[in-house]
Parts: sequence; C-alpha cells; structure tokens
Amino acid sequence: MATATKKTAAKPAAAAKKPAAEKPAARKPNAAFMKPMTISPTLAAVIGAAPMPRTEVTKKVWEYIKKHNLQDAENKRNINADDKLKAVFGGKKQVSMFEMTKLISGHLS
Repeated sequence: MATATKKTAAKPAAAAKKPAAEKPAARKPNAAFMKPMTISPTLAAVIGAAPMPRTEVTKKVWEYIKKHNLQDAENKRNINADDKLKAVFGGKKQVSMFEMTKLISGHLS
C-alpha cells in the first residue's frame, strides 16, 4: 500500500510543469548602458568621436586591440598599449582587460 501513495504523490508534480511554449522572455538591456555617451578627444583618436553607448565603446576598443594585435601573447587578459592607447590608459604600457574598462569609463561623460 505504501507504493500506491508514492505513485499518486508524483502525478501532481508532473502536472505542475510549465509547457515548453511558456519560456521566459529574453532580458531587456539596461537603459543606462544604451544611453549614448560623449567621448573624450583622447579616446576619440582610437574609436571615433561620435556619441555611442558604453557597450559599443567597449566593442570598438576591442576591435582596435585585435586589429593592431595588442593583446599580450603570454597572458591574453593583458593589453599592451600602443601610443594612442597609452594616452587613454594614463601612460601605462600594459593593463588588464578589467582595468581597461575602468580607465575607459573616465573618458566617457
């Protein structure tokens, strides 16, 4: 008799599952990240002067880094700065990718 109660207890749990069609919608991007930002003249020398969202600024900087092969060969998390990026990075020759985003945010308003 104990097996019969286990079977009946399992049926309501199976019925409570959501159908596949009711998946949650994709997340909407945060409006603060999509707001066009004014770019400093120093950063504009690298990515252009047109106002763009933070997400686009990051993409453009990475495009520049990849195009000029500035990622460190030994440690891919480090960026070796050329003359233009050195001005953006406050004179540093090498920064980590995490430090890079912090330094770039100082050039946006």
